Amino acid sequence: MSPEIGARSSVARALHFLLLVAVTALFLAPLLWVVSASLRAPGLAPPRGIDWIPDPVSLAAWERLVITLPFGRYLGNSLLVVAIAVPVSLLTASMAGFAMAQLAAPLRRALVLVSVALLLVPVTALWLTRFLLFEAVGITGTPLALVAPAIMGGSPLFVLLYFWAFRRVPAELVEAARLEGAGAVSVWWRVGVPLVGPTSVAVGVLAFLLFWSDFMSPTLYLRTDEWATLTIGLRQLQQLDRSDWPMLMAGAVLLAVPAVSLFAVAQRWFLRDDRLAETIGG
Repeated sequence: MSPEIGARSSVARALHFLLLVAVTALFLAPLLWVVSASLRAPGLAPPRGIDWIPDPVSLAAWERLVITLPFGRYLGNSLLVVAIAVPVSLLTASMAGFAMAQLAAPLRRALVLVSVALLLVPVTALWLTRFLLFEAVGITGTPLALVAPAIMGGSPLFVLLYFWAFRRVPAELVEAARLEGAGAVSVWWRVGVPLVGPTSVAVGVLAFLLFWSDFMSPTLYLRTDEWATLTIGLRQLQQLDRSDWPMLMAGAVLLAVPAVSLFAVAQRWFLRDDRLAETIGG
């Protein structure tokens, strides 16, 4: 490689790195501002601009957050919901996507069209139907009402993501497993699931965001504050005192940080497709 080409390559890498840093800073700026706002001392006048480092730095808003409402219980309830709903969503969505991928072409296309059509149904149209159904089976007022959508895959999008991933699995691998006597469930678990790891990570993150940030389900299906989640707690904070911005921002940080942290940890898996390529090549 000539020195000129090497210099151009170094400049290109440096520009690429600076672009990544700029994009990362752009997306992290709102979160950093919320954290900064939660550290402002009570009673201060609102800043005229963006106050990245408040003077003085105070944890009074976080102390009031714990004292005002039982945010420890709200956090535990939210963690319980996602701990149940995310694995169930992965299980049901992957099974449905694998089954769709193995069907004959006419039926497969019909089910894909149905799934896409379901994505167009506004969520508001499901509230009354779900409430009547949950009321009939007796799970309103319990955390089961919050995780019940996971039994149906969580979202048609999750099923479609798995369907597209399983369609890339070579049919020869599936047929070889069947010739060895493996049943449908065994083929799904032993052949299909290990080859769609990046899709499972992506669906897991999306399912976490769906159930973690869900506000309407606790509002509609819970009758007491016993199983209230963080989203309900944040709404209660707003109703108690709309002017206490540091405490409101502290609640927002508590709700946002787990989701942002999960995305930061899992994002490197989103575009990875090497496991499938290595398996096919091997």
